[in-house]
Amino acid sequence: MGRPQRGQSLSVTIDDLAFGGEGVGRIDGYVIFVRGGIPGDRLQVRLDQARARFGRASIEAILTPSPHRVEAPCQYFGRCGGCRLQHVDYAAQLSFKSKQVADALERLGGLPPIEVRSILAAPETYGYRNKMEFTVAEAAGATVIGLHEADRYDVVLDTERCLLQSEAMNTLLAEVRGQARDRALAVYDQDSGQGLLRFVTLREGRRTGDRMVNIVVAAPDVERLQPVAEALVARVPSTASVVLNVNAKKAAVAVGTEEHVLVGRDHITERLDDVTFQVSANSFFQTNTLQAERLFGLVEQACELTGEETVLDLYSGTGAISLLLARRCRHVYGIEVAAAAVDDATRNARANGIDNCTFLAGEVRHVLPTFVRDGVTAAVVVADPPRAGFHPKALQALVALAPVRIVYVSCNPATLARDVGDLLRQGYRLEWVQPVDMFPQTPHIEAVARLRRA
Repeated sequence: MGRPQRGQSLSVTIDDLAFGGEGVGRIDGYVIFVRGGIPGDRLQVRLDQARARFGRASIEAILTPSPHRVEAPCQYFGRCGGCRLQHVDYAAQLSFKSKQVADALERLGGLPPIEVRSILAAPETYGYRNKMEFTVAEAAGATVIGLHEADRYDVVLDTERCLLQSEAMNTLLAEVRGQARDRALAVYDQDSGQGLLRFVTLREGRRTGDRMVNIVVAAPDVERLQPVAEALVARVPSTASVVLNVNAKKAAVAVGTEEHVLVGRDHITERLDDVTFQVSANSFFQTNTLQAERLFGLVEQACELTGEETVLDLYSGTGAISLLLARRCRHVYGIEVAAAAVDDATRNARANGIDNCTFLAGEVRHVLPTFVRDGVTAAVVVADPPRAGFHPKALQALVALAPVRIVYVSCNPATLARDVGDLLRQGYRLEWVQPVDMFPQTPHIEAVARLRRA
């Protein structure tokens, strides 16, 4: 048959899962990506998009379900853009994610077969997130607060309960919604620039029980929001912080340039292992506390520290890895581009009595070459770059530094494969890769790779 055409109804068997969660099927070699498809499914689909080499389709009917298909427990599944794998049993989710890491290393990195260890499963598959960000919008004259519809930035689902967060956080979400409606608080309109409420971010210390509500608004209307904050604390007494962040700019981001504390402190606390962290409204912190502890424990093991090493922590964020490793080595240098994160890391080091950490603000590609020029050496480098991976100049400086061991923490198998491939060509040997499931029910994958200088 000829190439399938847009709008055509087709029968297809799903045989793979793409990075991002779409099912992959083929008709006479023509690749079709199907949202909601699972390997093992036989589906009737409608081709919504037909390009030269691939198409995208939506499910019309499930002819034969995959043995991995389960009933998604969330009422918003399929419409919400958050969880895309709730309809896949958890064991299969782990298997598919492991395969995607191995495939990326082989196909994109051009690497020979290496040891990909069994994926580290999450102890909690629901209710694990310690931070959730919700958008405030207006629909049919009512205030709605929730998550965006899948692939839609203009439609917000009025999310009454999200299964990825705790019941306390769901209670806070419901209280914010009720207060906004009862007090007729105006919703910000992106086009006109009028209105007040923009976002609501909830945070929780899983080890401490602290909770935070961050209300992001277009103007510093403390007087109108103060009673809302008091009602939140009355509803959930463990709420240790209610803050108002002001974002008066057009940019639709839940980060303010001005902050007011309405109730309690300007931060909550959380613990990883025996280190306590202060987490402020706009600071980064791993969103799965329990699995972050296990991930960082894996990093510590991979470093093989004796207590005499100097360690570099690249893309160090608020210093979680640095502070945990500082107990096992001589000194840690953390490099992070966000000055606010560096301030958080420095404060957390001081609060924990850790004095062998130095945090530097700047881009890794600029700061790391100065280390090399100044003759700084490090036996071990830990790197946790953003999704884009290493900048080429940063990777070049890392090779020039020539650490004995590199422990690479990645949230993107594609850029992990690219960077590891470059390091292998520069004289390093990849010893193993360990996938870690930080975000069950979603396609996101973390992995830890250990490399040693050959």
